[in-house]
Amino acid sequence: MMKVLIVNTSERTGGAAVAANRLKDALNNNGIEANMLVRDKLSDDTTVLTIKNGWRTQWNKLWERWCIFWHLRFSKHNLFAIDIANAGTDITQLQAFKDADVVHLAWINQGMLSLKGIEKILKTGKPLVWTMHDIWPATAVCHITLDCRQFETQCKDCRLLPSGIGRSLVRRTWKRKKAIERRSHIIYITCSKWLQGEAKRSTLIGQNTIECIPNPIDTSVFCKADKAEARRKLGLPTDKRLILFASQRVTNQNKGMSYLVDACRKMVEQHPETLANTAVVVLGGHAEDLRENFDLPMFPLGYVSDTQQIVDIYNAIDVFVLPSLSDNLPNTIMEAMACGVPCVGFEVGGIPEMIDHEHNGYVVKMKDSADLAYGINWVLNVADYGKLSANAVEKVKQCYSQTRVATQYIDIYKRAVAYSKNK
Repeated sequence: MMKVLIVNTSERTGGAAVAANRLKDALNNNGIEANMLVRDKLSDDTTVLTIKNGWRTQWNKLWERWCIFWHLRFSKHNLFAIDIANAGTDITQLQAFKDADVVHLAWINQGMLSLKGIEKILKTGKPLVWTMHDIWPATAVCHITLDCRQFETQCKDCRLLPSGIGRSLVRRTWKRKKAIERRSHIIYITCSKWLQGEAKRSTLIGQNTIECIPNPIDTSVFCKADKAEARRKLGLPTDKRLILFASQRVTNQNKGMSYLVDACRKMVEQHPETLANTAVVVLGGHAEDLRENFDLPMFPLGYVSDTQQIVDIYNAIDVFVLPSLSDNLPNTIMEAMACGVPCVGFEVGGIPEMIDHEHNGYVVKMKDSADLAYGINWVLNVADYGKLSANAVEKVKQCYSQTRVATQYIDIYKRAVAYSKNK
């Protein structure tokens, strides 16, 4: 039986951790012995292993942040938007690494692996697969490029750093990444076709094999259930249509909360009855802070980590809205659709690959709150809701099931092993 070691900074915190965990389970359910190696373990799952989290591990995390803090001229702004991977754990001496037939990197930033550590992995000759949950492997230091296209030639400056001192950090990190790439063969996997296209344009990794495989989801867990019962459990009103917004931290400007606030205001202006029959549910950290922003009644649920409670939330609501300004393949859209909830989101990143316009949801013109308001109202009041719901469930079963995704990854692992043997 093939053994795969998935490496991710956290076991559960963040979208990449959730996706890596789900992939581990999907592989184990489809004939692969998969373990996950993390720094931050939060469960008693025996398939999740952890590095020794002593003072050296904490030092790695703090040293990288200190170096970035210094280059930011001691400003906390963008402190966690940048990673330079100048410190991390050497995992090549761990037994789990030695036993693995394939090493599979996921999100390995914030002191988990350094660029030097990745180079050590490559020097062992182990087949290496790297799932890109954002564009960082293809840039010098950033996880989100927005309108910046420097990675297509060479990152020299960065909008996230002050000029001068910041420029030297960007160029130095780019050169370190490039030096590794010249001596390696990594199979990169992107979760969306959009990110695959972006990665192929990068002069850093564009010459490598870059495939596209979506994240999986367990449809036996995320599935439709009784709406009235779900609302009763959560204490949500039974006489209103409920709009859900969800993010790990809802105040993250990149998630586009301001556009949803504006869209709700427009809906009330255009359809006054909305004020009486519709409400907003906000899931994520700092949700309470936004209560006064909405014209509609708002129910803050805060940060929730319990999977069954999250499933209940999806089953309680009528439409899921994610007006992200940049996104790869959001787990939240996949989760909502699996529970039969039509989704509304901006035409950005991998979102249009998930939402089929006016088939299982509505794809909104970028940064257009008027179109966002129209799309939400269309789902709730105009479209055949039952058909949208059924189409959403079918999309997930066809594209994101454990078996379908695991099969694609197994093919990649076999290719990686074959290449390694023939080097």
